[in-house]
Amino acid sequence: MENTLFFTKFWGWYLIIFFFILSFNPKRIKQIFNNLKDEKFLILGAFICISLGLTTIILHNIWELNHKLVITLIGWSFLFSGLALFVFPNKTVSWLILTNVKMVQLIYMLLFLIGVFLLNTAYQIIPY
Repeated sequence: MENTLFFTKFWGWYLIIFFFILSFNPKRIKQIFNNLKDEKFLILGAFICISLGLTTIILHNIWELNHKLVITLIGWSFLFSGLALFVFPNKTVSWLILTNVKMVQLIYMLLFLIGVFLLNTAYQIIPY
């Protein structure tokens, strides 16, 4: 249970902070897309994604239909994203470039809502 609470808080804060950084400075989104063309950035990003995904999956691979499933799916998506960037860098980068800034902003809004859900679950701000 300690792992669940830790990952609920970690991923909740991570998603909220990342949302605000990109909301207040939308140029970062374009900068990230441009940096994906750099091999060093791509490899570093892939290793970070794989590390975060594996850590989450190894310590918290719970398939219950509640917030625990959200955490598990985040871990698996990070792992698969990192593997895709590492194994198929050109195809993955070209797919990411096809998504424009508006689509990315929509995705980050969804991630913000997931972050709020996780933090509400962890801190029980609004009981349900």
